[in-house]
Amino acid sequence: MSGPVLLIANGDLRLSANRVCWPAQEQAEQAVMAAIRQSGRDVRRGHPIDPVKQHGFIDSQRYGMEVFRHIPTDAPLVVVEAVWQYSHQVLCGLYSHKGPILTVANWSGQWPGLVGLLNLNGSLTKAQVPYSSLWSADFTDRFFLDGLRKWLDGETLTHDTSHARPLGDFRLPAEARQLGERLATDLQRNKAILGIFDEGCMGMYNAIIPDELLHPTGVFKERLSQSALYAGMRLVTEAEARAVREWLERRGMRFVTGTAEATHLTDRQIHEQCQMYIAALRIADDYGCDAIGIQYQQGLKDICAASDLVEGLLNNPDRPPVQAAGGRVLYEGEALTHFNEVDECAGLDGLVTNRLWRSLGMDPSNTLHDVRYGEEYGGQFVWVFEISGAAPASHFIGGYAGTVSERQPPMYFPMGGGSMKGVSRPGPIVWSRIYVADGKLKADIGRGTVVELPAEETERRWAMTTPQWPIMHAVTPGITRDQMMARHKSNHIQVVYAPDEGKANYALAAKAALLAALGLEVSVCGSNHGLDA
Repeated sequence: MSGPVLLIANGDLRLSANRVCWPAQEQAEQAVMAAIRQSGRDVRRGHPIDPVKQHGFIDSQRYGMEVFRHIPTDAPLVVVEAVWQYSHQVLCGLYSHKGPILTVANWSGQWPGLVGLLNLNGSLTKAQVPYSSLWSADFTDRFFLDGLRKWLDGETLTHDTSHARPLGDFRLPAEARQLGERLATDLQRNKAILGIFDEGCMGMYNAIIPDELLHPTGVFKERLSQSALYAGMRLVTEAEARAVREWLERRGMRFVTGTAEATHLTDRQIHEQCQMYIAALRIADDYGCDAIGIQYQQGLKDICAASDLVEGLLNNPDRPPVQAAGGRVLYEGEALTHFNEVDECAGLDGLVTNRLWRSLGMDPSNTLHDVRYGEEYGGQFVWVFEISGAAPASHFIGGYAGTVSERQPPMYFPMGGGSMKGVSRPGPIVWSRIYVADGKLKADIGRGTVVELPAEETERRWAMTTPQWPIMHAVTPGITRDQMMARHKSNHIQVVYAPDEGKANYALAAKAALLAALGLEVSVCGSNHGLDA
């Protein structure tokens, strides 16, 4: 590897987010560049800091193309991420770059570079672009410095992913395998629809399943428009929307309200969210959707309150009833699986999870979370799984009575709207991720445990991440922090509870069999899954 190392920084599309996050990004860049220089190499930024915008991020796909016009195609390139980023803004240039690529993230709860890194890595993997990757709290630890020196010496970095083994290495219980295969056959024969309220949220290229990979599973997309959702909201009556909020308040859910639209959760915003909930169910019913995803982050964020309350309600079979025009209750007694940010990989996962868990007589409420952060507590590594929307109250300690709705951060949600905030209850979970790699649809699946931490530790973790969002304290047995980062091809992870360890292991085996029967390449990750090799 010769010539100077070039550093680029990909950011958000939203100016407000880029300005707030720029100081943290600049600090991370300086630390990474210092480490490169200490290794005896020259390094410089591949694009300037904009004095008008007051940040140095690539903030659009067009600007990304302009930046890459001036970067030699064989230059060693480091992508430093200390924030959430829109992968498509740099994917256009990385796709044709011939030189070595290193993606680097900070390890921070406050500044979610590791979340952005996982999305970018998943997008590069789907695009079949070679890359190396590193992460660090302060860019002075041996893991980072040793990896950096190897990369600067021309090596492609590989990390330990021995925790992930092909499904074929294990013997599945016959009954669980047969159940999974039977459900797969039913899905492929009778088919299902994912309602897509605008594709490609926040540049998440890795979250789009190509139709030719999706269709063999028996699942098809109904491409819908968020404008239709907004139009549908306007047809919801005042009384209908008010009834949704009253139902939630009778169940003990609390809304933290104020009067300042710019910074508080207001009654008007809650009313809009209740309208969206009703409109989403009606449109899903009109098109016969089995699951839906609302993009929100582009378009709707500028005209109405956030979709996050809606998403959490939809993912719970126990939710406010909504009627069609003729009085029929829509999806009565069922969850309408919602995949946050139109993550189609999560949509397919949530759909099959819902069907399998219902067949087992278990609560099918499931959601994705961001792999947001993690650190040691009480002798074990405890992840912070956190997401703005889609988490149902059934996952929280106390259910609806343990759920609070707080205004979403104005930096990301200018029109406000509340979340569904709660602490995930302790218990066994099955986690998974469907993704695209090598032109194939693949899935990783494993066991986990949600643990209950002291209230002060929960508050500390909330304070360093996003305190308005639901939080899950998750342990993934047999998987280290670095193994998860090296293997996981998304910022999102799908989670669902089981009543006990035995049922969780059985459900994991059945789900693995189901996914394999649908044609996915399945790997079992970690330990405590109960499968024999």
